[in-house]
Amino acid sequence: MTTTIEGRIAEELGVRERQVKAAVELLDGGSTVPFIARYRKEATEMLDDAQLRALEERLRYLRELEERRAAILESVRSQGKLDDALEARIRAAESKARLEDVYLPFKPKRRTKAQIAREAGLEPLADGLLNDPSAEPQAAAAAFVDAEKGVTDAGAALEGARAILTERFGEDADLIGELRERMWEKGRVASSVREGKEEQGAKFKDYFDFSEDFTELPSHRVLALLRGEKEEVLDLALQPENPADAPADGTPGTYERSIANRFGIRDQGRPADGWLADTVRWAWRTRIQVHLGIDLRLRLRTAAEDEAVRVFAANLRDLLLAAPAGTRATMGLDPGLRTGVKVAVVDATGKVAATDTIYPHAPQKKWDEALERLSALAERHGVDLVAIGNGTASRETDKLAGELLTRRPELKLTKVMVSEAGASVYSASAYASQELPELDVSLRGAVSIARRLQDPLAELVKIDPKSIGVGQYQHDLSEVKLSRSLDAVVEDCVNGVGVDVNTASAPLLSRVSGIGGGLAENIVAHRDANGPFRDRKALKDVARLGPKAFEQCAGFLRIRGGDDPLDASSVHPEAYPLVRTMVKTAGTDVPSLMGNATALRALKPSDFVDDTFGLPTVTDILKELEKPGRDPRPAFRTASFKEGVEKIGDLAGGMVLEGVVTNVAAFGAFVDVGVHQDGLVHVSAMSRSFVKDPRDVVKPGDIVKVKVLDVDVPRKRISLTLRLEDEAGGGAPKGGEGRRGGGDRRKGSAPRQRQGGGGRPRRDRDQRPAPVNNEMAEALRRAGLR
Repeated sequence: MTTTIEGRIAEELGVRERQVKAAVELLDGGSTVPFIARYRKEATEMLDDAQLRALEERLRYLRELEERRAAILESVRSQGKLDDALEARIRAAESKARLEDVYLPFKPKRRTKAQIAREAGLEPLADGLLNDPSAEPQAAAAAFVDAEKGVTDAGAALEGARAILTERFGEDADLIGELRERMWEKGRVASSVREGKEEQGAKFKDYFDFSEDFTELPSHRVLALLRGEKEEVLDLALQPENPADAPADGTPGTYERSIANRFGIRDQGRPADGWLADTVRWAWRTRIQVHLGIDLRLRLRTAAEDEAVRVFAANLRDLLLAAPAGTRATMGLDPGLRTGVKVAVVDATGKVAATDTIYPHAPQKKWDEALERLSALAERHGVDLVAIGNGTASRETDKLAGELLTRRPELKLTKVMVSEAGASVYSASAYASQELPELDVSLRGAVSIARRLQDPLAELVKIDPKSIGVGQYQHDLSEVKLSRSLDAVVEDCVNGVGVDVNTASAPLLSRVSGIGGGLAENIVAHRDANGPFRDRKALKDVARLGPKAFEQCAGFLRIRGGDDPLDASSVHPEAYPLVRTMVKTAGTDVPSLMGNATALRALKPSDFVDDTFGLPTVTDILKELEKPGRDPRPAFRTASFKEGVEKIGDLAGGMVLEGVVTNVAAFGAFVDVGVHQDGLVHVSAMSRSFVKDPRDVVKPGDIVKVKVLDVDVPRKRISLTLRLEDEAGGGAPKGGEGRRGGGDRRKGSAPRQRQGGGGRPRRDRDQRPAPVNNEMAEALRRAGLR
């Protein structure tokens, strides 16, 4: 066993212990992961942000383990039961589960039958029968009958002795650890529908008569089973082995044999052998199997939660890093029928220029009037882009925008369907009230839709990440675990892109390294009172922004058009003297050197290495100077939907269409092809080679070409393939039975992003979908899979 936490983490990550020690020291000193990954490469010897996040999470776990170990040692010591051997076992425990196994016999508990039996003096009887099975149980027990102690006859004495041995068997840490791992490897979950719940629980139909090995269960299926049980539709049983491998009645199974062997119990025809075998069977069935079932249920849930959180985090990262349209005047349309379409025009900086409400759809049907008002707004404010929310009436509103483009081609408008995930949450938030106090809640949604086309990251950070519905079963997950993971994703994305300190909102600034909510508000207040920041040094004048906060945030904050051109780059102020040296060597000035690839490539990085800045940092600086302030996000693109294909009835097998990936699950990807009904590309139709993780192929926001395999209009199901050579008419790919997905989708949270980007999406060993009504419900409804 590795003796230090740092050494253990180093072994697990496959890095040097000194790298881990350096990272831990920086984290403990208040540095953030983005700062360490970007500006302290020499200290950690190039640990990247993914390694640092894993290190941070593992450090938290192992420190919690050490705290628990210390508490257990103190507890056992206070009982006067801590000897050298036990202390060594406690200190050797490498996981929380093992630690609790060792502690179990010493853990304070309510009076058990075994304790009562010991108090009645029955432990010598239990030890005697275990150590000498040649004794006849009834005769041996007769000597322990004592009515005053509650032992009324030999049967009661044997019952007490059995309770003592059962507890002893169940508290043997080595035995329990061995049986737990065996049950994990050999066991399975079986589910059945509760009587009378067939119709009510139809969404769980795939699990009405279901079983699968623990080691084969994908996360979405585990969470579906647990939800079915929670909703009282399913009964779950955790079986220690495949029923086909179970022994015949009366024959000891492998688990019972392991218990017996551990305690030297064998059937040799001696008087007590039968009683001891019955005691083993009783201990296994009434105590140990139940205990292991609880442990493995927790293990299944934890593993499933970890995977679901990983999927949510990966999808969220893709949405946040979607291609921004940039500083272009944009008109946002928040579709609606009876209540009308809400309209908001924002200028190139995102400032609201105009709002309106039009009623082009039923029941008012003021189509021509709506077009005239939209045309006037677009012309008056120089609109370039029309962002259409993807909720109710989005297809009808998209048609309206299309006619606007046709009638007024000289305006050179581009229409884009935009995810309105979480827009309703933002509209009703305290921040929206503060940011847009003069606007009605309904109009704020249109503003958000327009702004998230200009810059998805800047707008989406205003919304709780959990309200951006791109996960599975998010409402079944640990709130702490999910929030911690999603907050880390947002932090990494914001700092990876960089933030313009003179235009950023407080929510965006609060995600910058070293800046929290209060400090972000102070920066905005200082900016409002004193005008735009002219250089990074002026940040030191902000209330409560001390040296440590400045160190952490300065490199991620951009000042465009300020006094120092380096302030618009990701070069940290601490490295400005180094840049001046580079400038002097190149025989030029800073503005002339920035962006001058020829001059920069003529500089040798090794010439600038010193005790402060190593080769990795010098190399990063030169790259940054070549393309200062570059945005790592992909270039903005829009999908082109096929003319005349507007509803599911317009689709036909064999059509090749362009579409946008709206969500990715374990079993495939949902693609919007412009018919107000997402189609499903099953994981088996993504590539000619085996796809383990759909995220290796596509991600939300990707623009893809798909072929229609099959259309079921009555059931509103569309089967698609990314393999354009596939034959149409063959139906959905095999393995997609049920083709339902997981994850709660609450109102206003459907993830439908049409901006383009590059790709990758979700991991799962199994490729069958889970039949549930949650996280992706809206996408599933649109795909006709519910």
